[in-house]
This record gives sequence, C-alpha cells and structure tokens, in this order.
Amino acid sequence: MFVTRKNKNLFAALTATALLVTTVACSPQTQATGSDQVQVLAAFYPLAFVAEHIGGERVSVTTLTPAGAEPHDLELAPAHTRKIGEADLVLFQTAFQPAVDEAVRARDPKNVIDSAHLATLALDPEHSHADEEGGEDDHDHGPNDPHFWLDPELLSSYAGEVAEELSTLDPAGATEYAANLEQLQLSLEHLDQDYSDGLATCKTRSIVLTHAAFGYPAQRYDFDQIAIIGVDPEAEPSPAKLKNVAATIGELGINTIFFETLVSPKVAQTLAGDLGISTEVLDPIEGLTEPDTSYFTIMESNLDALRTGMQCS
Repeated sequence: MFVTRKNKNLFAALTATALLVTTVACSPQTQATGSDQVQVLAAFYPLAFVAEHIGGERVSVTTLTPAGAEPHDLELAPAHTRKIGEADLVLFQTAFQPAVDEAVRARDPKNVIDSAHLATLALDPEHSHADEEGGEDDHDHGPNDPHFWLDPELLSSYAGEVAEELSTLDPAGATEYAANLEQLQLSLEHLDQDYSDGLATCKTRSIVLTHAAFGYPAQRYDFDQIAIIGVDPEAEPSPAKLKNVAATIGELGINTIFFETLVSPKVAQTLAGDLGISTEVLDPIEGLTEPDTSYFTIMESNLDALRTGMQCS
C-alpha cells in the first residue's frame, strides 16, 4: 500500500487524538454531525471527491464548480466569494482557477489546503503558445501541469492531508477520518495496480490527445502524450501543428486520437477523419458530466480507452 511515512504517522496521531475525545467534546473547535458538520468548500470535483470520502457524514462538502462546467472558466458570484470566507476548510489549487485564487486572497479563509504543491510536473518544454491560435487569451496554469489527481499515488497523498486537517478541526471524528482514509488509499492502490498491469504490454507507448492533461499517468505508467492543443483545452491548433501531429501519427502507427468530455471534440474528430483513424474519450476528471459516474468509474473507463488506443494485450 503506498501510504507515505507521513500518513503512517498520521494514523497513529489520529488514533491518539480519538482517545482524547472525551476531554475535548465541549471544545469550541469540536464539530458534531447534523447542523454542526464541518463545512468544506472545494473549488472543483477531485478535491470535493476526496473530502466527501474522508469526511463522510461528519462533513458537508460544497463544490464551487458546477457539474458539467469547465473549471478553468469559473466565474464567482458575490455569494460564492462570501462562502469562501465562511467555510471551515477551503480546498483549492493555485493557478488552476484564477477566479478562485482571487477570492481566496480577498476573503483570506482561516483553514485552506492548496494542492498546488502536488502539481510538480513541468509542462512540456516543447509546447509553445506559438503552436496555437488566440494564444493571448490562453489560461495561465503556471509552470506545471495541474492535473495531479490523475496519478492515484498523488491523490492518496492529498487524501492524507485532508484527513489530517479535518481531524484538527474535528477531533471527535479522528477515528472515522482515519478509517475512511485507509479505505480510500487502499482503493487508490488497487486502481494504481490496475493501471500498471493494464498498460504493461502495449504495441505503442504514445498517445495523441487534444489536451495535454495526462502527463502524470504518462510519467507513472511509462507512455508519452502528444498534445494537439497543449494544456489549454480551448485553444486552437495552428495548421503547422496539425501537420506535425499528423506526421507523428503516421510514423508511430497510432490508430486513435483522444478528446475529453468538457470541451468540443471537433479538432480530434476532424483530424481523425482526415487520417482514417478512430477517436476515444479520455476524461481528465476536472468535473462530472454524468450523475452515475465518479472518480473511480472514470479512471477505469480511461484505462479501457488507453488500452484500446495503445493496443495493449
């Protein structure tokens, strides 16, 4: 199980905290269930997913980005900005959603977890905004790929941080948070093994996709991503970029172009049609588009799509 040393120590600390519950039950920082749930405000889905799984019924989680919306383009109403200042815990990621960054600076909430420190994978140095049209309006993601949650091990580390913070805010729930953390991390370990096994033997170790969102799984499971657009899912590729990608597809024998759920598939479908190859969906899980899906179901669907596109046995 890929629980870090810090999280192993966390289990012991949380258990010790739970033994002290009777002495802190009336403390102002102690939270109860029902109307006194810990109020967590998550900027977008993967952060909310973790908080919900760790917190269970002791936590009420609100997500700023609506289901089906592109999180990069989120605009906040004054009521949403106020909620950031009122929440017991705010989960966000610097440089991923400018409106949220601005609101966090303005409201200065007491308790925050900024997941940006987990997003350490540098963007492809070969990618240039010169390859895209309308580059002046591109989203600024900072120097690194923000999509750390597509690596199960990194998401497991993030879950440990959330459990630790919730236990500080709600000592009475420490045992429950520790148990929920252990269960979530075990599920993430199984998911990681599914990917390692499923992508072990493949005809090609390169994928072509519209949005450069899969750098973390590419690094962890040893394949290359070739992005048509780059990290900004709404940019338009230049004719020169399309020509280069088409040549690469031919050279590597790639038979699939991937596109994602929250942006137009037009670029991928047009290029695939011109080349006589297939398209598949790879979902970066920035938000949900279907009510019966979750992080785990989408990650398994992504694995199936990768196995098809990479021609794995």
